[in-house]
Amino acid sequence: MDAFSSFFGSQSSSRSRWSYDSLKSFGQISPVVQTHLKQVYLSLCCALIASAAGAYLHLLWNIGGLLTTFACMGSMIWLLSTPSQQEQKRVALLMAAAVFEGASIGPLIDLAIEIDPSILVSAFVGTALAFSCFSLAAMLARRREYLYLGGLLSSGLSILLWLHFASSIFGGSAAIFKFELYFGLLVFVGFTIVDTQEIIEKAHHGDLDYVNHALLLFTDFVAVFVRILTIMLKNSIDKSDKKKKKRRD
Repeated sequence: MDAFSSFFGSQSSSRSRWSYDSLKSFGQISPVVQTHLKQVYLSLCCALIASAAGAYLHLLWNIGGLLTTFACMGSMIWLLSTPSQQEQKRVALLMAAAVFEGASIGPLIDLAIEIDPSILVSAFVGTALAFSCFSLAAMLARRREYLYLGGLLSSGLSILLWLHFASSIFGGSAAIFKFELYFGLLVFVGFTIVDTQEIIEKAHHGDLDYVNHALLLFTDFVAVFVRILTIMLKNSIDKSDKKKKKRRD
């Protein structure tokens, strides 16, 4: 009986410790790291605005394609090779990479607007909510709790790359495409958690390169957004095809 009473006593005490104040507590994150995270997420918001501008430029002038994709990759490589002392240049390169990335996914956004503009809004809101929730979960978790997932996620990413490579050579199928979509979404949502904790851990060890960290989260956000938007578009097209078949029958 004493064992049962002590067990339930510990459970009740743990429940009493859980409150809204504990949810807001970032005690394990030092003030310096908190300031760094504010810079990271502010830079991320600016990069998303720049990416939206790039998508709008595609809608106006149809500039998205391989050229903007290579320009985005070049801007990222240039940013990573630029010394951290050149802060203004690196921020400009981050914004340039975001603009080119937005233009690169512009054709997908254009397709979503043609089919149903509400899909685009729903995909962005869903991505923002998922990204915010998983980032917050990574911040509230114990330090380094999810870093072990990095190896598993890297393996999952390599599987996706090999599948994409094989599909481009031997031809793909609807099942493989669907697997790539959902499995890729799972992988990049996981990267959101791991990268957030990695940024926090690096900041605790003195790495306060907020531009590089914002770039890391920006690539995660775009990867999740593209997959959510593609899934929603595919579902919308499948529904419209089913309706057309029913009308014919």
